[in-house]
Parts: sequence; C-alpha cells; structure tokens
Amino acid sequence: MFTVAALYRFARFDDPDALRPPLLELCRSEGISGTLLLAREGVNGTIAGTRSGIDRVLAHLRALPGCDDLEHKESLSEDQPFRRLKVRVKREIVTMGQPDVDPRQKVGRYVEPEDWNDLIESPDVAVIDTRNDYEVAIGTFRGAIDPETTSFRDFPDWWEKNRERFHNKRIAMFCTGGIRCEKSTNFLLGQGVEEVYHLKGGILKYLEEIPEDRSLWQGDCFVFDGRVSVGHGLSEGPHELCYACRRPILPEDMSREDYEQGVSCRYCKDETSEADKERFRERQKQIALAEARGERHMRFLD
Repeated sequence: MFTVAALYRFARFDDPDALRPPLLELCRSEGISGTLLLAREGVNGTIAGTRSGIDRVLAHLRALPGCDDLEHKESLSEDQPFRRLKVRVKREIVTMGQPDVDPRQKVGRYVEPEDWNDLIESPDVAVIDTRNDYEVAIGTFRGAIDPETTSFRDFPDWWEKNRERFHNKRIAMFCTGGIRCEKSTNFLLGQGVEEVYHLKGGILKYLEEIPEDRSLWQGDCFVFDGRVSVGHGLSEGPHELCYACRRPILPEDMSREDYEQGVSCRYCKDETSEADKERFRERQKQIALAEARGERHMRFLD
C-alpha cells in the first residue's frame, strides 16, 4: 500500500528557488512520486510513497520557515497513483490571479466536519462549491451552489456577477482539501462579506470523519491522482479518467458508442478535430505496444 499525502501551507518564502533542490533530492532518494509546488506564498501538493518516505518529506517541509504546523491529509492506494515526481516553483501555489489576496492575513471561520451539517442546513447560509465544473459534476454537498467555473481564476468574475444573490446571507465555502477556500474566503472578506465560513480540511476530511448515514455529501469526490475519485471513508471511487480530455467518467460511459479509449468520451467527442483524434489513436497504439512488451504505463493525472 502507498501512503498518499495531500498538503499545503501558506507561508512566506523569500527565495523559493533555493528551497527546490534539497526538497527534490530528498523526494528522489525516498522514491516519492507526485507534485509539490513552491512559491513565495508557500507550498502545496500531493505526493505518494512509502510510510517512512512520506514521513521524512513531511518533516523536511515542517522545518521550512512558517511551516512548523503544516497539516496534511492521508489516504492509501494499492497502486502508485502518480507516474513521476515534479517539484516546481510557481507564481502561486493555487492560481487565483488576485495579487491582493493573502490568506496569511485573514481567512474565513474554520468549521470542523462534525459541525458542517448544522451550518449548511441553516436557512440564512448560502453554500458555494469553489471547485471546477468537472469536479462538481461527480459529487457535491446537498443544496450547494455550483459556479460552473472551468478554472479557479474564474471565481472572482463569477462572484462579481452574482454577488447580489447573496445579500444578507452568510457564506459557507468548501473545496477538495481546503486550499482554494483559503484564498476564496480571503477574497470575499476583502469584498465586504461579513460572515464567511469554510470546511476545515475540505471534502476529504469530511468524507474521512463523517459516517455515510450522517453525511450530506452526494456522489464522489474528484482527486488529482490515479484513483480519480474517492467516496466515504476515502475508499476509491468507480471513476476512470478519459485520457483525451482528463474528465472523470464512469464504467458505463466506457460502453457507449462515442467512447474510444484514449481518444474520446461522451464529453469531449465533439471538442477535438479528426487530426487530434488520429494523434490520440497513435498515442494509444504506442501505449498498447509498450504494455504488450510488459512495460507499465501509468497515464494517471499528475
């Protein structure tokens, strides 16, 4: 079993480029796969490896400036859910494109998973899912508003167009692991919203702690690794990934006439040209040839 750790921490890194080499070397020496992003605003990522390897990387990260109380969420996977390791320096660890947003200054009020149901069932609370449309499509909280954004960058514009809908409402927000809500709640506070809440630890923590018979979650939660989705108890969900468009699909979607492995699914069949499809077919052919030689190809989202 591989230990999967999802983590983030907003902190001030004066020189994130200098932090990359020792972190990359440690991850390589421990056989870690996955993605870690470094920026002046902190660190974010999901990685997988042995128990001891993950522990060493977490200890290294917690020794970085301002990261001593870095929290992470864990789950298990029978297979390595990432095909390679990436440690990158970026402008933002989660891209919102709002230079004035700074979660280190102020964020919404954290709500523990056990208190979340009572909050979102209150009639004066509007519940907003901050994730992208393809994530929301496979699962969300009952009664949550879907902004139908294709990128987190789109959220500020959506809010500006819809803010009047939430007059005199308290706002409760959630996302996969909590990081997008750090920025979105800071953004709303800066927009003058007085009461903003967010689910501590995100959907993953809620699914880990809240029994299904008490849950207000409907469907599965998209995750950015080879498992594609998880359900209650963080058990692996039924979804596969269309490797043409990177959207989650169900087994029954793979039996439809418009599905072609590695080439198209019902969501993207009309989005790509015939030239694109031929290129995807050639890629799929090479993958099949490699697998016939006994080589393992992990086309997982990474």
